[in-house]
Amino acid sequence: MSTTLAAPAAHELVVKHSRFLAKAAPVEDTDAAAAFIASVSVPDATHNCWAWRIGSDYRSSDDGEPAGTAGRPILAAIDGQGLDGVVVVVTRWYGGIKLGAGGLVRAYGGTAAECLRTAERREVVEMAEIEVECPFADLAAVHAALPVFGAEKLGEDFAADGVHFRLRLPASQLPALASHLRDATRDRARVGEP
Repeated sequence: MSTTLAAPAAHELVVKHSRFLAKAAPVEDTDAAAAFIASVSVPDATHNCWAWRIGSDYRSSDDGEPAGTAGRPILAAIDGQGLDGVVVVVTRWYGGIKLGAGGLVRAYGGTAAECLRTAERREVVEMAEIEVECPFADLAAVHAALPVFGAEKLGEDFAADGVHFRLRLPASQLPALASHLRDATRDRARVGEP
């Protein structure tokens, strides 16, 4: 099970008159990461450097800073905290004193790491989608089981011989729901992949 942020977070740091502001958020896909980056980037700031990780997919940008001094340290902060489904943007306003490559790595990576360290977290629950078919006589048994196993009804279609459901539920609950429906309907309900 992986961990992500429970809500957006921010942290500010001033290093030799340069101001660094990290903003982080949980994201489910690359479109959401791109939208967050666009929404929090400050056009008149010196740099808006960013990184995100979603599963095995990741990206980062130095936004004009020397290569490897901003985006990679931000990504390292995400990975170092063991987070997934997270985007971080660190905005810098230049203060007139050069920090050097090492100073930039420490400032960008440190601001991102502190932002993530203090942010509220939550476990990521892996979800599964299934289909259930049952005769009309077992409709009540299927409906009663849904809240017990945390299942969300995505669709319900009626046919001449019964009802066809599309459900979404925590993957860990799938075997228990299938077993329960088998017992509750005397094996008349059929559970399968969508």
